[in-house]
Amino acid sequence: MATAVMRRIGDEIRARWPVDRIAVVHRIGRLAIGEASVAIAISSPHRREALQACAYAIERLKEIVPIWKKEVWTDGAEWIGSTVDEYAERKREAEGPTRPQSPLSVPFPEP
Repeated sequence: MATAVMRRIGDEIRARWPVDRIAVVHRIGRLAIGEASVAIAISSPHRREALQACAYAIERLKEIVPIWKKEVWTDGAEWIGSTVDEYAERKREAEGPTRPQSPLSVPFPEP
């Protein structure tokens, strides 16, 4: 499932930027604290587009790719579910409250 969603991100990138090649890899298995879990590489004729596409890829990965991890301590372990919902909530909070426009809140010109 995660691989299919990462492919979809690649398709989104190709639709937005003139890129040549895209590679997105998420590691599996045991990682030490501080080790990279994601690698993204994008080639493009122009650096700006490649960098924008990389930034988009990591944000979309955090936003929509369902990834679970197992955190292991000396006294136990715990599976941590996908953070897709948590990421979406943080993004909504960062954007601030939104109020729907009602017909009563539309300013009218003065007579």
